Amino acid sequence: MNVQYSTIGRDLGRILQVVSLMLLVSIPVAVVTGEFYAIPAFVASAVAMAGIGTALARRYRGARDMGKLEAMITAASAWGMVGVLGGLPFVLVAWTIALDPYPAWMNTPVGNETVAAFRDPLNAIFESVSGFTSTGLTMAAVEDDLPQSLHWWRSFTEWVGGVGVIVLTVAILARPGSGSLTLFESEARSEKIHPSIVSTVTEIWKIYLGLTVAAVALFLAVGMPLWGAINHAMTAIATGGFSIHADSIGHYGSPLIEYAVVPVMVAGSIAFPIHYLILKGELRNFYADIQTRWVFLWFATGSIALVGLLSVNGQYGSLEETFRTGLFQFVSATSNTGFGTTTIGDGTEQVWTAGATLLICLGMLTGAAAGSTVGGLKLIRTITLIKGTIWQVKNVFSPETAVRRLRLGKRTLDRNQIRREYTEAAVVFVLWIVFLVVGVAVLLWVLSPTHPLEYVIFDVMSAQSNVGLDAGITGPEMPDAAKVMLLFNMWIGRLEIIPITVLLGALFRSASLYR
Repeated sequence: MNVQYSTIGRDLGRILQVVSLMLLVSIPVAVVTGEFYAIPAFVASAVAMAGIGTALARRYRGARDMGKLEAMITAASAWGMVGVLGGLPFVLVAWTIALDPYPAWMNTPVGNETVAAFRDPLNAIFESVSGFTSTGLTMAAVEDDLPQSLHWWRSFTEWVGGVGVIVLTVAILARPGSGSLTLFESEARSEKIHPSIVSTVTEIWKIYLGLTVAAVALFLAVGMPLWGAINHAMTAIATGGFSIHADSIGHYGSPLIEYAVVPVMVAGSIAFPIHYLILKGELRNFYADIQTRWVFLWFATGSIALVGLLSVNGQYGSLEETFRTGLFQFVSATSNTGFGTTTIGDGTEQVWTAGATLLICLGMLTGAAAGSTVGGLKLIRTITLIKGTIWQVKNVFSPETAVRRLRLGKRTLDRNQIRREYTEAAVVFVLWIVFLVVGVAVLLWVLSPTHPLEYVIFDVMSAQSNVGLDAGITGPEMPDAAKVMLLFNMWIGRLEIIPITVLLGALFRSASLYR
């Protein structure tokens, strides 16, 4: 395996240069909110990220075009480095507040325990990785106590991370060619809207921005304050789930707001090519597209099942509250958004029963449509595994000469295509379960034995599926080993495992750990 590391270095540098612009864009937010003390933190972070990116891009500017191998390693490396460097604003703002080095007009606030947690670089990196991977697990004990500039940075990282940092890079650099396409595909995206990859990425951003603006308008219409509407619209359409409140959407105590958030989470669960067709007036894609059809079927079926379990358990006071809670939490979990309106678990104390908790885990595992902003296995893989398994079983009883095909949405697959796609889905599923088991084992090892097993599974599944719901385990007080494990789960989950395994394989070969 001959890896062109110079190519990886050049494109990694370009990605860091583009992402550093996010930090510069965030400076006006600090100005508007009057948090002048945060401006140097954003400037220093932008300079650091842009400096590293420029050094790499210039050092390897003569590198050759990338192949699929380099693209996967670049994607895995980029998401890792962006996550680490994206933690700088959290660290620098936290230490700025602690040291208070600026005059009074800079408006540096007094000590804040929630922000103080980010003086630990591991907590800052965790928050950044959680944001860029659109996960939403947080090291902020009370999100309400965070400065508004950090509220924005958290929401902004999720908003960009939801559509993809490489999609952002391709859109800004606007360089057509096979290199951009290969990078685009390495970020777990394959379907194009237009023949040109640059046109496809541009269209994705138009749709994404339009949906975000529509979500802001909807949230304002149902009574959410402006700051909450902006942040929650960004993290809802990104299916990320960061909130500006400790009790998430439940903070508002408004059934109308809870019902309004549901269609935005559903919109984030639908593939961008389908959004494009629907916006062009081809409404039949709501049911004709196999993934979109199954988004609605799975969300409806799972919500009904969860409402039934909560009703049997007598969890809530009225049928309407039970229905609203079951609908919201199942859609939030399966869309991999991670907003909450209720407490699912309290760490060592059981709130929801094991059955309801594990049903949510199943939703987090499957996720929704590939080509959207969601994580998880993706519905198309789940459908491929189910239909492929049935096809394989039937194939055992068919004569060798029989010509058998499989209908998968609008496509009809022959024997070779079935085996190839089934094998890919099976490999991803097996690796997914392996890393999930490793994560659960690590957390069981380092956490108190009083934590229920289903809650440990829940938090690891939430991290690996990039959801953000938690059962009261994830937080700044958890052991560092558990934080590192969940960091790894979020990273591999966002890139659907294969690019990470390719990167690790290349590193092992470089270190001569195996031949």
